[in-house]
Amino acid sequence: MRTWPAGQQFDLLMASTLPLLALAPMQDVTDLPFWKLMTRYGGADLYYTEYFRVTASSGLDKPILASITQNPTGRPVIAQMIGNDIPSLVRTAKTLQEHPVAAIDLNLGCPAPVVYRKCAGGGLLRDIPRIDSILGALRDAIAGKFTVKTRLGFDDERTIEALLPIFAKHSLDLVTVHGRTVLQMYRGGIRHDLIRMAAGSLSCPVLANGNVSTAWDAQVVLNETGARGVMIGRGAVRNPWIFSQIRQHLAGEAVTYPTGREVLAYIHDLYEAVCDPHIPDPKGVQKIKKYANFIGEGVSPEFLNAVRRVSNKADFFSLCTEHLDHDQLMTLEPFDSFA
Repeated sequence: MRTWPAGQQFDLLMASTLPLLALAPMQDVTDLPFWKLMTRYGGADLYYTEYFRVTASSGLDKPILASITQNPTGRPVIAQMIGNDIPSLVRTAKTLQEHPVAAIDLNLGCPAPVVYRKCAGGGLLRDIPRIDSILGALRDAIAGKFTVKTRLGFDDERTIEALLPIFAKHSLDLVTVHGRTVLQMYRGGIRHDLIRMAAGSLSCPVLANGNVSTAWDAQVVLNETGARGVMIGRGAVRNPWIFSQIRQHLAGEAVTYPTGREVLAYIHDLYEAVCDPHIPDPKGVQKIKKYANFIGEGVSPEFLNAVRRVSNKADFFSLCTEHLDHDQLMTLEPFDSFA
């Protein structure tokens, strides 16, 4: 059986008494360049790759694989797969085990219609027996740690009640629960009570996911769910200081907030990190707007509306300067009702 140093890192994290802070996988957003940038702002304890799409003809996506083989974080990496074909998932899991991964994760939560309509990601939550079969085959194929990221259900929050015995049956090493259904997407409140039910019934650690935008949010989620830690995606893109702020808050220290100019500097760093300098200006702006849509929710409605309309780099940074060239402290808490 293979011994994974990364797996040993995972065990050390689990043995710690501190809450585990994980960066959520966000397709085409939380990539290798973004990981590298995050380390400059404190960074997470655990990183999940964007998902490897698994089909009968798929191989390992090279840019995603690079986030494993060139991991710049110094922290454990979990490789995430998405798909529904058992032989292909088994094949891919075995191949991923040849690389320095702390664990292999199955995505049972992606709410994108293009994914769930193919009975992958969150779409699998409509077929519990199929999930059972997939988890059994993967548990047999994975020599190290095996984890799952799920939502509560496809259209019914109580589906989680049927999932938990299956997760327990297959001896998972970690389960992340996003406290919404697939059809809710990112709308509506998070069911902390159902995440607490998962944390209380499973013998493995549970991470709580969804709507963590501040250090106080993290504290509330931990208190209300009893989870081993939190996974943060959009909140970390909006506020790369969030993991450090959570650590400060949980240690009883004063939370450090960035000024507008520091947020502006982050956006400049982000552009340099994720936008290829060789691609045409409009494509670079389209790339950075994937991130600016999240950041804008922590700035103002006026900024968010305007940033969605810009089409070139000069206008983009002129707009950012107009709204952020100041020394006022910013919490970056979203003004909208969801994060």
